[in-house]
Amino acid sequence: MKIYFDMDGTIADFYGVENWVSCLNNEDVTPYVVARPLVNMSYLARLLHLAQSKGHEICIISWTSRSGSAEFCKRIRAAKLQWLSVHLKSVRFDSVEIVPYGTPKHEGREGILFDDEVLNRMNWGAGAYEPREIFDVLKSILGA
Repeated sequence: MKIYFDMDGTIADFYGVENWVSCLNNEDVTPYVVARPLVNMSYLARLLHLAQSKGHEICIISWTSRSGSAEFCKRIRAAKLQWLSVHLKSVRFDSVEIVPYGTPKHEGREGILFDDEVLNRMNWGAGAYEPREIFDVLKSILGA
């Protein structure tokens, strides 16, 4: 099974970064770089390693900014990859998709999704969960 994670508002406290809106308006990637983790990343990494050892694929599906140039979106992608390499450095993701804002996350994908956006969860259907459910759902899947 594929297990997908959104980043902003799900595992990264992007919206908790001061002045994040003005940063985006100025094409400044700082919020993507300095966002604090929203969950215990060490524990999450252990569960993700266990999931992969049981044959599950670990994937990221995250949006870029709702506005900005193509160059800004490239810098966002780089910042998000860097964030993952810092906060989940031991995890080797099976796929990392940093897609344009608003891209339907459910199209062409199966498995489960952790996402803070209600519409993304509704469109995904069964198998979509809120960030607060990450550990309980993973432990249930893994029998941990």
